[in-house]
Formats: sequence, structure tokens, C-alpha cells
Amino acid sequence: MRIDVNFLAFQNQLRTKVDGRQRLIFDPIRKKYLVLAPEELVRQLVLLYLIQDRAFNKNHIRTEMGLKVNELAKRCDILIYRPDLTPLLLVECKAPKVKIDQATFDQIARYNLPLQVRYLLVTNGQQTYCCQMDYASQTYQFLSAIPHASGI
Repeated sequence: MRIDVNFLAFQNQLRTKVDGRQRLIFDPIRKKYLVLAPEELVRQLVLLYLIQDRAFNKNHIRTEMGLKVNELAKRCDILIYRPDLTPLLLVECKAPKVKIDQATFDQIARYNLPLQVRYLLVTNGQQTYCCQMDYASQTYQFLSAIPHASGI
């Protein structure tokens, strides 16, 4: 089930600057400017949405966090923790031109192996899907909306 989210509503809140020939965007979690690539734009818009609209505490969010998957070093785009610091929501962002397909879901599922989060979210800024995991029954359910922090 695809979720209709207008991430562009947060575009005017992005902090950007030009440094030489590079356009940069500020990451409020890492507190630094990064090269403004299409995927980075999506990640920053999703972050603003999760913090402002979904009320997640930015102190419980990590971006570009390293993890080990089958002995390989990987980086997840966004990981949100519960107040007790257990992983809750894993987000995989893609550039707008990258189609969300089975390979995207396979990627986030691999990243989730060591984390075992409750929610998985994949987006390219235009297509967005979120599912809730049920590890006891080894199933998942697609959601009609991204969960709000107050409800989980």
C-alpha cells in the first residue's frame, strides 16, 4: 500500500549553501553540510517530516549509521530509536529517479537483519511505503500512513 506523503512541503525549511562549485545541504542530525545529491535531498526532506510532522525526537535519530550485514559494512539512511534506545524505524531513501522495487525492499530487509526494527520505510520522495514487522509470526503489514511518535 503506497502512502501519499508530501515531503516537498518541508522544502522551504532546508538549509542550503554554495561552497565553490558545490551546492550543500545541512543535516540537522549530523550537524554538518553535505553535498546536495538527489538522494541526500530526499533524506533531508524525510528527516524534516519525521521530526516535525511525526514528532520523532531528533536526539533519537541517526543518519548514515554504519552496521554489519553478513560481515559486510553497510550504512542505513535513517534509523530512529525508542527512548530506551532500541531500534524502532529504519528508513531507506532513494533518489527520485530510482524506482522503488523489490530490490529496494530486499536491501532494507538485509539492513534490518541485525536491527529487528518494528517499522520499515522506503521512499524516493515520490513513492513511499511503510510496513510494520511481526517477528513472532514472520509476517509484515503495509501501513496506510507513517506512524506518529506518540502512537508507538
